[in-house]
Amino acid sequence: MRSLLTSTLKTSFTAFLVFVGVFTHAQSGYSFKFNEQELRNKSNLAIEVPDGNYTVKIRLGNADRSTLTTVRAESSRLLLNNIVTQKGEFKTFKFTVNKRDKFITPDETVQLKTRELDKKNWDKYLSLAFDGEQAGVHSIEIKPNKKAITVFLCGNSTVVDQDSEPWAAWGQVIPAFFNEKVSFANYAESGESSNTFLNAKRFEKALTFMKKGDYVFIEFGHNDEKQRGEDKGAYKHFIKSLKVYIDEARKKGAYPILLTPTQRRHFDASGKIIETHGDFPQAVKDLAAKENVPVIDLTTLTTELYYALGVEGSKKALVHYPANTFPGQDEDLADNTHFSSYGAIQVAKCVIRGLIDNQIPLTKHLRDKKFDYSQIHPDDPDTFQWILSADYKIGEAF
Repeated sequence: MRSLLTSTLKTSFTAFLVFVGVFTHAQSGYSFKFNEQELRNKSNLAIEVPDGNYTVKIRLGNADRSTLTTVRAESSRLLLNNIVTQKGEFKTFKFTVNKRDKFITPDETVQLKTRELDKKNWDKYLSLAFDGEQAGVHSIEIKPNKKAITVFLCGNSTVVDQDSEPWAAWGQVIPAFFNEKVSFANYAESGESSNTFLNAKRFEKALTFMKKGDYVFIEFGHNDEKQRGEDKGAYKHFIKSLKVYIDEARKKGAYPILLTPTQRRHFDASGKIIETHGDFPQAVKDLAAKENVPVIDLTTLTTELYYALGVEGSKKALVHYPANTFPGQDEDLADNTHFSSYGAIQVAKCVIRGLIDNQIPLTKHLRDKKFDYSQIHPDDPDTFQWILSADYKIGEAF
């Protein structure tokens, strides 16, 4: 296992197994089933399926040894984290994965960036990865699920399914906190603003799948702040674009939720955080009040998180690592905007805290019915462990 606290990287699996073809017909629809023999020594499954939500029933464990398994889907979307079984013990879990491709119609596609062209989030496969030195997958069953609540994530690099470690984002880890009744469709992409996201037809693609009872989480601001021009600004292009998400989601019968942008880690000499977002967070809150939309003040939540960790300790929530912390990392990393895996988990918990405080019904589908988290008392970063993906490669700065 490769954790943030150790210096060696070990992976047991290297194979990539692709299943292509028709489903096995079942009365309830179509399904795939794999047994232990088929899964042995495989770190990945890639199954060609139509766009949609798919519930995975997975049995973890091994008759002859203990196991430690992390399960991810698509572009490193976290579903199960550090699941331990003892020798002869087996545990069964269910989760639901959203799969999509880039096509809006046969002749129209999302305008992907060059770096997205090879991402698993946009290909024709439903991809699963089983990570850990002692990973143990006994059996898997996969079935389509048309009833699951889909949560569409619209945002930037603080939200994206980040498959370039050691960077991580809250949107890619939050699925692990919810049961199979909920599926997260993460449309976020690095560098996007509220308006460029729309222009790239990302939201247009999401709308083709959106249904009554779904949710749309909207977090922008970091890149909108950089735009210049008479029509640019928090109370100009920004709220105008945000209202498009609200209006279109409501037309589909979905529930929009606004989030203020995550705080940058920027302390002054006295240890006080310097606000860099200007009036963008307040613009989000003002629009939410006007449109009667729930709002999660992620700016305040992450500010309080950084204060709780301290000036130096808060570096552990972001990508701050000396050279050679990770294989292939030749230079120091000091990024005060983007999260480490530890930070991404903490911010995802902040989002869930905001959902609970807003009494959003979605929270009844949390795996942990006793979920209790405060950004003022975050998890101890020194006991945090994270398994790197089997196909790990050092990421590039944004």
